[in-house]
Amino acid sequence: MSHATHRDYAGAKLGMWLFLFTEMLLFGGLFILYAVYLHRYPAEFAVAGHRLDLVLGTANTAILLTSSLLAALAVTAVQRDEGRVAFRALGGTIVCAGLFLVIKYAEWSAKIGHGIYPGSPDLAAGPPGESVFFGLYYLTTGLHGLHVLIGGVLLAVVARRVKEGRVHAGDYIWLENGALYWHLVDLVWIFIFPLYYLML
Repeated sequence: MSHATHRDYAGAKLGMWLFLFTEMLLFGGLFILYAVYLHRYPAEFAVAGHRLDLVLGTANTAILLTSSLLAALAVTAVQRDEGRVAFRALGGTIVCAGLFLVIKYAEWSAKIGHGIYPGSPDLAAGPPGESVFFGLYYLTTGLHGLHVLIGGVLLAVVARRVKEGRVHAGDYIWLENGALYWHLVDLVWIFIFPLYYLML
C-alpha cells in the first residue's frame, strides 16, 4: 500500500520568509549601530573607510550579483524541467560563493598584516572613531561571510538533490528557499559595500 507524501509548500515558504525577516533584523541592527557611530565620528569613519580596498570590495560586489543571477536562473530552469541547466547554474553560484570568501580572506589577511584589527596597537594609538569603524567592519563582514559559507553549503545540498532528480518542476521548494536565502546574502552585501567601501 503506497502513501502519498504530504508537503506543505506554503508553510515551507512562509517559514523561510519568517527566517529571512529575523536575519534582516539582525543585520538591520548592525546598520543602525553603524549609523549611530557614523553620526558621532563622521571624519574618523571617512578616514577609516579609505583604508579599505575598493577594488576587492567592488570585485566581491560583482561576484555576488552574478551569483544571484545564477541562482535565479537555476530556479527558472527547474520550473522548465531543465535539471542539467539548473545544476550548472547552482554550480556557478557555489563557485561565486567560494571566490567571494577567498577575496574576503585575502582582504582580511592584508588588513591584519598591517596591524588593522580590533584591539591592535595601531588602532589604539589613533582616533577612537577608527577603532569603532573597524570593529563594526570585522563584525559585520565576518557575520556576512559566515552567511555566505552557510549559503554555499545549502546550495551544494540543493544541487545534489537536483542532480539526483529529487528537485524538479513538480517539487522545487528546496531550491526556491535556497535561492531566497542567497538573495538575502546578496542584498545584505549591497548595503555593506557602500556603507564601508564608499565612504566620502
